[in-house]
Amino acid sequence: MTEIHIVGTAHVSQKSIDEVREKVEAADPDVIAIELDPGRFAALKQQMKEAEDRESGAPPSEEEKTQAPEVQSLLKGNFTLMLVQWILAYVQRKIGMNVGIEPGAEMKEAIKIAEERNIRIFLIDRNINTTLARFWGNMKFLEKIKLVWILIRTMVGTDDETESIDTEMVDSLTNPDMIELALAEFQKFSPTGANALITERDAYLAHGIIGLEHSSFERAVVVVGAGHLPGINRFREHPETLPSMKSLNELPKKYPWGKIIGSLFVAMFAVIILAIAFSGATDLLIWAIIYWVVINGVFAGIATLLVKGHPFSAATAAGLAWMTSLNPFLACGWFAAIVEARMRPPTAGDFKAIAKAETIHDMFSVPLFKILLVAAAANIGSTIATFAFFIFLTPLLGVDLEMMTNILTTGFANLWAFLTGWI
Repeated sequence: MTEIHIVGTAHVSQKSIDEVREKVEAADPDVIAIELDPGRFAALKQQMKEAEDRESGAPPSEEEKTQAPEVQSLLKGNFTLMLVQWILAYVQRKIGMNVGIEPGAEMKEAIKIAEERNIRIFLIDRNINTTLARFWGNMKFLEKIKLVWILIRTMVGTDDETESIDTEMVDSLTNPDMIELALAEFQKFSPTGANALITERDAYLAHGIIGLEHSSFERAVVVVGAGHLPGINRFREHPETLPSMKSLNELPKKYPWGKIIGSLFVAMFAVIILAIAFSGATDLLIWAIIYWVVINGVFAGIATLLVKGHPFSAATAAGLAWMTSLNPFLACGWFAAIVEARMRPPTAGDFKAIAKAETIHDMFSVPLFKILLVAAAANIGSTIATFAFFIFLTPLLGVDLEMMTNILTTGFANLWAFLTGWI
C-alpha cells in the first residue's frame, strides 16, 4: 500500500504554496499527484516557461501574431459556456492579484518541486471540458440565469468587493468549517451545478488517489483544492459509493430545447400572419410584418452595441434578426460575430490576453472575447424581441384584444374554408 499525504490548498494562497513544499520535504515522496488534467497541466507548464523566458530576457514567440483562432469553429460550440468560463477565471484572477498570488501557483510549485527532484507527476483531475459540459448542461435554466447575472454583476462591480478580500480571508478557505459552509451555500444556489463541479470531481479525484494507494509507489503527496477534501475523504472511507469512471466521463445528453421553443414561436408567428391574411385585414398584416422586422432589428442591434460591438456587426444583427428568428437553426449572433471578426481580427495571442486581463476594460478590448460577446448579445436581443412581439402585438397594431380575437377567428374560418374547398 502506498503511503498517502494529502495537502488541501486554496488556489490563491501563499500559505498553500508553503504547505506544498513543507509536505514534500517531510514525506519525501516518489510521486506527486496534482488536481490537474492534461490540458490545464500543459497550460501551467507554458505559463512557467514564459515566466522563465521573461526572466532570462528571451524574446516572446511570434506565433501568436500570425496564427488566428478559427472563429466559425468556436461559434459551433457552446460559446456562452466559454464566456462563463473566462469570467469565472477572471474573478479568481482578481482575487489572486489582490493577495499577490497568481491562481494555480501552488500547482506550479508542486510541478517545480517534482522536476527539481525528479519525482513522478500524476494528473488525477477530470478533463476540464467534460466538467464544464456537465456543469453547464445539467444546470437548470433559472440556475444558469442566476449564475450569469452574478458573474456580470461581479465583473461590473467587483473592484470594491474583490479588493476587500485579503490574505487572511483567502487562507480561511482551507479551514474545514469554512469549506463546509461554502459548499452548503453553493448546494443551495445550484444543486446540479455543485454536483458536477464538486461532488463528481471529488469522486474522480478519489478514484485517482485510491489507485495510487494500491500502486507500487512507496509514498505519494497529493495536492488538491481544500474544498474537495471532505468529499474525497468520504469516498475513501466508503469506496463502494464511488460512481464508475465511465459515468463520470459521460457528456450530458443535449435536448434541443432552444430549437423546439424557437420552432413553436415560428409556428405561432406563421399562424397569426396567415390568419390575419385570410381575415382580409391587409393593412394589419403589413404592419404586423413591419413590427416583426423592426422589433427584432432594434433589439438585436442595440444589444450588440451595448457590448461595444462594431457598428457593422450591429447592423448585421439588426438586418438579419427578423429572418434568423424565423429559422431555429440559424442565429443572427453567428453572422454578427463573423462580421466582428472581419472588422477586428483576433489572433492566437487573444487566448493569452484573456487569461492575463486585469480589468474589465482589458477583457472587452480583446477581439476574441468581444466576438463571442457580440454573438451572445445579438442572439439574446433577438430572443427578447421575439417574446416582446407577441406580448405587445395587440397594442402595437392599435387594436384591442376583442378585435384581434375577431380578426383571428375570421381568418381561421376563412383559412379552413379555403383548405377544405381546395382539398
